[in-house]
Amino acid sequence: MTKPYILIEDLEVKYGNKIVLEDIFLAVEKGEIVCIVGPNGGGKTTLLKVILGLKDYTKGKVEVLGKEPKKVEKKEIGYLPQKESTVANFPISVFETVLMGRYPKIGLLKKPTKRDKEIALESLKLVKMENLKDENINKLSGGQRQRVFIARALAMEPKILILDEPSTGLDIVAQEDFYKILVNIRDKKKMAILMVSHDIGVVSTFVDKIACLNKTIHYHGKSGTPIPNEVLKKVFGSNIQILVHDQHCKGCHRGEHV
Repeated sequence: MTKPYILIEDLEVKYGNKIVLEDIFLAVEKGEIVCIVGPNGGGKTTLLKVILGLKDYTKGKVEVLGKEPKKVEKKEIGYLPQKESTVANFPISVFETVLMGRYPKIGLLKKPTKRDKEIALESLKLVKMENLKDENINKLSGGQRQRVFIARALAMEPKILILDEPSTGLDIVAQEDFYKILVNIRDKKKMAILMVSHDIGVVSTFVDKIACLNKTIHYHGKSGTPIPNEVLKKVFGSNIQILVHDQHCKGCHRGEHV
């Protein structure tokens, strides 16, 4: 049986003496989209840092592509942080921005080959931005820039794509378009996609699995299943109102791989 691309078992993470994550069990398989949802301060970004090898953990097991996170080559993971900056008035085009994603493979001092440029263009096509390839990156809307940054990550030809709050600032229509693009990437590239979000409304329609995180994972199940009210209260608080589309079935098992 093939191992998950990301496997986490009984994870505990501390900042000083304070436990910020505990009893975390999570599996992300090749060819699936998993979304971690939870409130601000619930530990979502910390968990991503552990997976990326940027944060040590005090207990448990973490494997990324069968290795300790710090031993994974950077080019095997495409990462889009919560806030990706651009430099105002810097004359760099959309295509040049995406081509930068090839440098972990070819080296900073080497010129991109014809094949590198083809891969950059293919990545732009995957996010439906090839028609703007000659535009200045700073002239684009927030949603368009997000697509370009994902194309840059895809240009590395990673096995895993990790996104931290990728739909922040997008309206509902733009969010749906964005998630449809992720589904297309999953289907064509057969990679694992892991993202975090504070919203389980629109995203629940498109991802394969959802994990609810607030210090621990209170729920880990297939998308489209109803998340029990008691879980939502534990994760988001008692006054939360959430719309989840296409809910059809049954309970949840805390910490269980689905």
